[in-house]
Amino acid sequence: MRDRPTNALSPVEEVAAPADPRRRTPALFAALRWTAAVVVFGALGTTVAYAVTERERTDIPTLATKSDGRWTYPPLEKPALPAGASGPFAPGNVGRIHYADLERLLLPAPEGSRPDPTLDGKNSRVPVSRFLQEYEKSVRPTMAAHLRDNGLRHIAARGWTMPDDGTTTRVYLLRFHSMATAQDFFGTHLLGTTVASQKVTDVERLSSGDKAFPYGGAAGTESYAYDEVAPRGPVHVRHAYISAGDTLALIIQSRKGSAPRIPFYQTVILQNQLLG
Repeated sequence: MRDRPTNALSPVEEVAAPADPRRRTPALFAALRWTAAVVVFGALGTTVAYAVTERERTDIPTLATKSDGRWTYPPLEKPALPAGASGPFAPGNVGRIHYADLERLLLPAPEGSRPDPTLDGKNSRVPVSRFLQEYEKSVRPTMAAHLRDNGLRHIAARGWTMPDDGTTTRVYLLRFHSMATAQDFFGTHLLGTTVASQKVTDVERLSSGDKAFPYGGAAGTESYAYDEVAPRGPVHVRHAYISAGDTLALIIQSRKGSAPRIPFYQTVILQNQLLG
């Protein structure tokens, strides 16, 4: 049986998916969207109103409580859209295009963190080669060719380390020409069901679908979370993908010893909300 932290995680596990790391089916989306948000950001010992209920681009409340391991993120706000542009999941946006600047859709680093200097490009942009460093060398040429020939526009990234416990985080956003080209790359190279199809950096054996992850998210998005299986090496790695129209997100969080799950869940859910 999975150990639980003292701040009631049992509701999360009650709505958790089976071994498949994907979020629940669309028929359950409405209920799980609210259950996941309330459980992770409400039932863990705070009275935060975590809600993005309308499709207009408004402020997203964030968290200040650290008692259960959550980080303090700066206030989040979805960026304004160009005049006449619609949101990625608005009616009529057939390609599910994000018209906001990609770097402004990146989750900001939490308070007190140290930035990763290797992800400090102009406008947060990084080359394909930097993104591919997150995967084994043997798969990089094939993935690079697919990205080059099938509609990748650019990649934005941000990374940080928490000095108090050494947890490192890297977030990548890959923008394609349309949802179809994003899904083609994702389904071909990254999507796994019970286990991750690709090993990310520092994973010793493989990563399986994280059965405790609170599925649900912004309408039109899907989150896929993975946890490195034991026996692990000196570093414990968690990672997740977010599929959001023309944009894919990769989030990697790791720490020597054991990587806590609460800040990982928090990071994935907040990045999901920015993309929705």
